[in-house]
Amino acid sequence: MKRTLLLHAELSRVIASMGHGDALVIGDAGLPIPDAPQGPGGPQRIDLAVSRGVPAFDEVLAAVLSELQVERALVATEACGAGGALPAWVAPVDASVQAVSHEDLKLATRGARAVVRTGEFTPYRNIVLYAGVVF
Repeated sequence: MKRTLLLHAELSRVIASMGHGDALVIGDAGLPIPDAPQGPGGPQRIDLAVSRGVPAFDEVLAAVLSELQVERALVATEACGAGGALPAWVAPVDASVQAVSHEDLKLATRGARAVVRTGEFTPYRNIVLYAGVVF
């Protein structure tokens, strides 16, 4: 059994296979996921959603960040506060975080290695994480 925070085998495998610049999306329960899972036409779908709030977005983000070196990230401007302040839930991301329109964020999901669906019911609670390198 793994000793690290992330125990989900499929998600752990995707992270282990990522290279510099590859994208991983963590989304709320309503984020549309492009078709063609595991093929060249779309990202792999990793559906963790069990019920409203289970698992929570923050818990999944924490588990992913425990294993993925992040170079940069995208969130939707619709999730930002007054004056474009980034939402507090991005604080654990130790990388540059850029706000883009929700439509542009959805377009970015098309090029992701995988999209992880959580049980989150908070609108616009989605993030695209781009892998960095550890050297």
